[in-house]
Formats: sequence, C-alpha cells, structure tokens
Amino acid sequence: MRSIANSLVTTSLVVLAGLAAAQAQAADLDASSAVDAVTVYPDGASVTRVITLDLPAGDNSAVLKDFPLTLDPSSLRVEGEAGTKLTIGAIDARPPRAAPPIYLPELDKRIEALKDERANLQGAVDAAGARRKFAERFAESSPAGIGDKGEARPISEWRAAFAAVAEEVASADTAIRDAERKQRELDRQIAQLEQDRAQKPPSKLEVRIDLAASAATKATLRVTYAVRNARWTPLYDARLDTGTMDRKPALELVRRAEITQNTGEDWSNVALSVSTVRTARGGNAPDLNSLIVQYPQLQRPMPAAPAASIGAMDSVRQYARGGLAKLAEPPPERADEQQAVADVGGFQVMFKIPGRVSLGASEGAKSLRVSSVTLAPDLAVRAVPVKDPTAFLEASFKQNEDAPLLPGRVSIYRDDSFVGRGQMAAASKDETVRLGFGADDKIKIERAVVERNEGSAGLIVTTSKTDERSFKTTVRNGHDFPIKIAIEDQLPVSENEEIQVEMLPATTPPTATNLRDKRGVLEWAYDAKPGEVRDIAFAWRVRWPKDKGVVIIPSG
Repeated sequence: MRSIANSLVTTSLVVLAGLAAAQAQAADLDASSAVDAVTVYPDGASVTRVITLDLPAGDNSAVLKDFPLTLDPSSLRVEGEAGTKLTIGAIDARPPRAAPPIYLPELDKRIEALKDERANLQGAVDAAGARRKFAERFAESSPAGIGDKGEARPISEWRAAFAAVAEEVASADTAIRDAERKQRELDRQIAQLEQDRAQKPPSKLEVRIDLAASAATKATLRVTYAVRNARWTPLYDARLDTGTMDRKPALELVRRAEITQNTGEDWSNVALSVSTVRTARGGNAPDLNSLIVQYPQLQRPMPAAPAASIGAMDSVRQYARGGLAKLAEPPPERADEQQAVADVGGFQVMFKIPGRVSLGASEGAKSLRVSSVTLAPDLAVRAVPVKDPTAFLEASFKQNEDAPLLPGRVSIYRDDSFVGRGQMAAASKDETVRLGFGADDKIKIERAVVERNEGSAGLIVTTSKTDERSFKTTVRNGHDFPIKIAIEDQLPVSENEEIQVEMLPATTPPTATNLRDKRGVLEWAYDAKPGEVRDIAFAWRVRWPKDKGVVIIPSG
C-alpha cells in the first residue's frame, strides 16, 4: 500500500510540473500600435506609439509588426500602466521573415494555365509559319506559265496562282501576328504573378515586448524610439512697418518650423513638438590632438572667386511725415495663425504645436508657425561703397526672448511688400540682431579716388617704399525727413612689423573702428538732415622696406 501511495504522489508531482512548464512558456499576442506623439529635432525625431491590448494572466509577448525599419533599436523604451501588477521585460526588435503568399497553390495553378495557353499559341505560330514556307516554296518551284502538255497558260491563270500564293502568305502572317500579340500579354500576366509569388522583403520591423501580468487585465503601453530620417529647420518672416510721423517703426518677427520626414511611417493626427536639441552631436566635447608647426608645402595659387554683387531691391517707400492723417474705416478682423507654446528649459527650448498634426512619409515639407513677437527696431541706412554704392535700409533690435534664434532663412517684408530673402544669424538672449530690408534709392552715394601716390621715403638715402591713397565718399539724403546713415570702409591691416599702416590726418574721424570685431573696418554714422549732402574723406599710407614687395588682399 505504501508503494502505491508513493507512486500516486510522484505521478501528481510530474503532472503539476508539466503544467507549470506549460504556463512558463510565454504566449505570443499579436497587437497593433498607432503613432501618438512626435518630437522633431534639427537632426532626427523621437516617436511615441501607443498600444492597447487585453493581457491574460502570466507571461506573454506582445508582437507588433508595424514599426518602421529606420528606427534605432537601441533607443526603444517602453512604459505603461494596467489594472493589475504588470512587469515589462525584454524588448526585442527584428526584421520579420519574408513569408510566401497566402494563396500560393492558386497562384501556381494560374501560372501553369497561362503557360499552357502560351504553348498553344506557340503551336499556332509554328503552324502558320509552316503554311507560309509551303506557299513560298510552291511559288518558287511551280511552273506557273506551262500547262500539263507543255502549252503556255493564259495570263488569267497566272494571276490566279499569284493571288492564291499571296493570300496564303498574308493569312499566315496575320495569324502569326495575332498569336504573338496574345503571347506578349500572357508574358506580362505571368511575370506579374511570378512577382506576386516571390517572397518580398519586409517593409516593417517586428518588435516583441515581454510582459508578465499577475491577473488578466487591459494594458496601455507607450513605446518610444528614435529615427534619423526626420528634421526641422527654422524659417522666419520679418515684417517691417517703417512708421510715420505719428507712428514709430515696428518689426514683427514670426518663427516657423519647416518639418520633413522620410521615416517610412506616416504621422497621422499626432501631438507634434519641435526641439532645439541637436541629437547627432553626441554628449561630449571633441578631443584635441597635438598641434604641429612645420614649414608649409608650396601650393598652386587658386583663382580668386568672383565677388558676389549685391542686387538692388525695390526702393524704400518714402516715409510719411507731416500732413493730416486720412480717416479710414476700421480694418476687418485678420485671421490669425495658431502658434506653438514654448517650453523653455535650462539647456533647450521645445515648441509644442497646438492641436493634432498629420505629416506623411516623403510627402514634402510642412511649415508650421511656432511663435511671433513685435519689436521696436532701430532703423538706419547702411552702405559699403567700396563694394557697392547701394544704400540699404537696416533694422536692428535686441533679441529679448528666452528661446534663441537659430540660423535659418528669413523672408523680408517692408510695409506689406515682399522685398527678398536673407539669412538669420544665430542669436541668444540680449544679443543684437541686424536685418536688411532692401535698397533705399533716395540715398545717393558716390565714392571716388582723390589721389594715389606710390614712391619712396628717406631723408638722404631711400630706405622704404610707400603707397598713399585718399578717397572721398559723397552721401546725399534725398528724403524730406532726417534719417540715420552709416558708411563702412576698410583700412589695410598689417601683420608684419616691417609693414606700417597709418591713417592720414585728412581723414574724417570715424565713429567706430574695428566694427563688429573686424580689424580695419571703419564706420561713419550720423543723422542726416532732409536733403543734406555730406562728404567723408578717407586717406591712408602704407610703408615697407624698399627691397620687398607687398600686396593688399582681403582676409580669409
């Protein structure tokens, strides 16, 4: 009896162990996901997908086959919640295996039937070809002009024989063409079916998530991953109102984000944000190697690139001064664009686009308004007559937003007129930004060479050579109101103690030197009265040893 009882206990233990092993094997649960939120960076994007599934108790593996192939598997992260205790285990990403078509036997039967039909057509082609050859041989060997007893046949019988041969050849050719035309159509159908039959490479990535639930429950998971084939670039609209006598100038600066993505997945009805973080730069500063000083290798001089000419834009609208303001009807309400909400952190800025946004893969760029601000700019007319005598209207302002201005294209509008495009330079908070707003044709500028002398110097014996030049720049304010004018020019800079440069006393004293930290760049800025004409004198001298030569070239 004792042995029988022991055997029963042993058997029950084996059964229980088998049940436990069966429960330990995780079940595969097919699930689907949807893109819910996307944060786009200048060099990539972070995508969050949401998964809702009914989990049985125990260990399970959620299998998702709708993830893009372009994601970075090492960036996969999962979080979620459920109605009971839920443990998230391993996360595995792999390309799914290429599977054969579901209706493979039917495809094989269809291909076989088409090939049989093509073979039948080939038999018709061969038969028609044989008929044609027989008719041609008959025409060559038959004595069409001689009867049975050697007498000459009538011409009518000759023509009947010729017509019969021609009709047979034409009939055979028609049959061959019809059959070959049908064969070509059958070949296209067979090729398409064979392509459908072939195993196609996967277009999506398979992601498996191991889950363990203490009881059956409904769970919501959020899977986040990084992709590289997405980016956003800053765009700007700069709208300048030059003002009137009773209204000060105003500048509206609109930020936009131009977003493109080629990730292989569509972003449909998602919460979208753009961030200033550059993810591709990594986390550390670059390492420096040793800096070696050595004699340079001689290089062939490269041809100088042609200087880019500054094209003249539309003329500056004449600022209204004086006179009675005309009464106008109240303007209609303007439709406002929605814009993002800025989340400014210590090291980044994130702009959250309101509502939901859709952007398909490879459908092109989408431009979204991020923010706008109205500023009080300082206006001036700036010219560099040594390169171009055109005067340009310029607006400068202090960047007072916490979010930095990133480099990007800017569309320029002056008094509601589009005047061109420019480039916004990077600017952080409290930096001064300068934007050009087109040519001012009422400011006339002429720069002329007054004198140029090249000679030698020394009391008794010539010890050095000199190059002395003087210029005159004439500025005429054609406006009927005062305006600030700034003229720039350049004084040569020496990097050798043997080459001496001096600005001569005849020069009109500049208001700024080394402008914007550029050596030798001078500025003459003043408030020009209506109709005022002013001359600016500029002269310099370069001295160097007599046995050497010098050249004056633009700095790199």
